[in-house]
Amino acid sequence: MQGFTDHRTNESISALIGRSTVSCILVIFTQFTLSLVPRFFYASSLLLQLSLSALLLLLVLGFGRWCKRLLGVYSSASALVFYNIIFLWCVYFIFVRQATSRLIDVMFQVEVAMLLVGLRSILSSDPGFVNTGSLQTDSEIKPFEVEAQNEFGSLGLKRIRYCKSCKAYVKGFDHHCPAFGNCIGQNNHVLFIVLLLGFLCTEATYIMCSFQFVRASHVLNGTKFEIGLAGSLVISTLLFALLQVLWQGIFMAWHVYCICFNIKTDEWKRKRKKKKESLAAAGHEGTLGVTTLPVSPSFISHLLLEDRIGINWKKYPEFQITIESQPGGSFTIMRYTNPYDKGIIQNVKEFSTRRD
Repeated sequence: MQGFTDHRTNESISALIGRSTVSCILVIFTQFTLSLVPRFFYASSLLLQLSLSALLLLLVLGFGRWCKRLLGVYSSASALVFYNIIFLWCVYFIFVRQATSRLIDVMFQVEVAMLLVGLRSILSSDPGFVNTGSLQTDSEIKPFEVEAQNEFGSLGLKRIRYCKSCKAYVKGFDHHCPAFGNCIGQNNHVLFIVLLLGFLCTEATYIMCSFQFVRASHVLNGTKFEIGLAGSLVISTLLFALLQVLWQGIFMAWHVYCICFNIKTDEWKRKRKKKKESLAAAGHEGTLGVTTLPVSPSFISHLLLEDRIGINWKKYPEFQITIESQPGGSFTIMRYTNPYDKGIIQNVKEFSTRRD
């Protein structure tokens, strides 16, 4: 827990307040900027407004990065998530709530409350920090880069990785999540998935409630002046929630896939090599073999298959299996294997029950 504690106490209270304030201003600016889309494109379809909102979000994101580089103003990703939740809840409470039934209102209020509790829980959770004692990190490693640590002998412990963001070793390390301000590891991976599912459910409920408000108030049939601030904010936050559901749904599907096949996010390739470079290395320099050898069509097909897999298996020894040549041969080849994959059912069971 030492690395975790150091990471949390490095920043002063004034710096944390400053980041939080910048994040709050950025969220308000972004949401009111998005409200310009239904304000000036009220006659357009929701699909076009959704596309324009996505483009506007990218522009605001670029503007925020420019401000960070030029002015040295920094925000907090977890604070941005928190203030966006609060902003959507405020729009719901002030405008949308009047058009929803009592049951839906209670359900949405409970979802928001549970979302805030879950966000607080994952921010303060221990993902599986390991007391490494004398193990030290390489000062030349770039910030936020995660390196595999192979000092641990058993197969289960080889999934202990070092995170430069938290300055700690994490058991079952999946990735560092800036939005939740913490590493995702063995101890809080289930909480991460539950929280991600909670975001999807809450945003879906907000979309449903917003549509009810829009339909009841006939906002889509009004003019620019008839829409007003209430209509603009409801429609813009509706579009924002739709965008969130789209990318979070894909993100959720990705994590479900990784869980089913027992693969961590960190174990996927950052940058995929070109296939022709891999073939050249295999055929002329013997990278996948000890000596230079002719490359057969079947071996080429297998190499291309391994490239499509996308696992960074060369970085982690436990994903490597060495195949010796037949008697009289003079080469060995290294191929991909996943020693953690025990079948989908067992992988899901292990994911849901594995704790310290």
